[in-house]
Amino acid sequence: MAYSSSTQDFVALSDLHPNLARPNVIGVVIGKTDVRGFPDRKNIGSERFTFSFTIRDSPTYFINVTSWGREEYIRPLSEGFRVGDCVIIENPLVQTKEAEREEKFNPITPSCYKLLLSENHSVVKRSSRYDMDTKLLSLLHLPVKDPQDYYSLGDIIANGQSLDGRILNLLAAVMSVGEPKYFMTSDKRKGQRCEVKLYDETEMSFPIVCWDNESIQLAQSWIPRETVIFAADVRINFDKFRNCMTATVISKTIITTNPETAEANVLLSFIKESVQSGALQDKMEEQSKDSINLETIVDVYTVEQLKEKASQSDGKLEPVYGIIYGYISTLDIDDNAHKVIRNRCSICRFVVNEVSNTCTFCSDLSPGSKSTYASFDILIDLTDHTGTLYSCYLSDCVAEETLGCTVREFLTLTEDKMTALKWQLLLERSKIYFKVTSSPSWRNGLKVNVLSCKPADPIEASQSLLGKEAGKKTLHY
Repeated sequence: MAYSSSTQDFVALSDLHPNLARPNVIGVVIGKTDVRGFPDRKNIGSERFTFSFTIRDSPTYFINVTSWGREEYIRPLSEGFRVGDCVIIENPLVQTKEAEREEKFNPITPSCYKLLLSENHSVVKRSSRYDMDTKLLSLLHLPVKDPQDYYSLGDIIANGQSLDGRILNLLAAVMSVGEPKYFMTSDKRKGQRCEVKLYDETEMSFPIVCWDNESIQLAQSWIPRETVIFAADVRINFDKFRNCMTATVISKTIITTNPETAEANVLLSFIKESVQSGALQDKMEEQSKDSINLETIVDVYTVEQLKEKASQSDGKLEPVYGIIYGYISTLDIDDNAHKVIRNRCSICRFVVNEVSNTCTFCSDLSPGSKSTYASFDILIDLTDHTGTLYSCYLSDCVAEETLGCTVREFLTLTEDKMTALKWQLLLERSKIYFKVTSSPSWRNGLKVNVLSCKPADPIEASQSLLGKEAGKKTLHY
């Protein structure tokens, strides 16, 4: 199919061939690399510059475009358009591509050819959105790969280091977009980096890193917890420093924002429902408990200091991790045992719906594959010599460690033994690790999650409270 306007006709990308004289093409830019410089072998001491981009004019056809030349030509040309723009290319050179060599570093395209821009003969113009065909705009939301050909984030983590170095596709929602960080490389070139956290039904936080300006600019347009992306051909690596799997945007990568596919629509419905119900925040907190290394928490607080910190934050308190030397002052576990036990999903560990006994986060799984397990979900009060934190969460594994028994063992206890267990813990000096976040609807505006609660060493507690422990803890007194 050939596009046409009132002033010129365009050759469809699928109709291009090397013998075609002076073709004009139009397409929407779906991928683009940064400008790079290379030593010019013909002119020692000087550099040649290049950048590439990919344009599309139909659901099934897209092609790579490359330009080489002087910096004075290449940089203004590259700065003239971005991913998502429609461009008109006049008189490009049509060349047969060497697929095996070129597709190692460039997006894989269905075309047998590539386009080469010449400084002396080719012209690239950006078309205004007003003039763009709506059919071209709609192509921005079509993945360049089979929409069912992707790994879930949970699959990547489950496969672990066996995927290190692999190139594959992702479908995920955007949890957060980091600020771009700028730096200077060892050879005095400017660099940049931006990390985006992704999530889906299987995993709550998975990093994808952008190293080039084009993908960073694209990422800055994404709205956290509203945007879904299909990232074709990202590189998966095991990050030894952070001990986790990560994804990296490379020159082969093409990212489709808010793809119009059935799979993306399912994921979009999931993130909307989880945001509206508040369940997303709860699940993030559940998973964060498992990932926190208690040895990294060293700051000691009093209850009074935490309340003061919250009052000064104007409801925008960043999560605070710390230690309190205090005691449990309220622990209602013998009134009604079933009030302190909830069912959790065995797959994602989120508390399931009490009425339907189903998990909203694993709703895409077949009913037969679901299972739940009983878990503690207890509200306690924590007290020290300066005051009390009310309705703190003591749940799941942390609760089992604190009580010294599993849910199954707890349910076999008589009421008298439950009461005895309660009084073993009440008013006993404890070393309590916690996470505090702002919550206007919560008492005192603070939501407290207990990360660990164990009997305190008397000497350690005394030294900490007197402010005499040196070098190990930052005391907030």
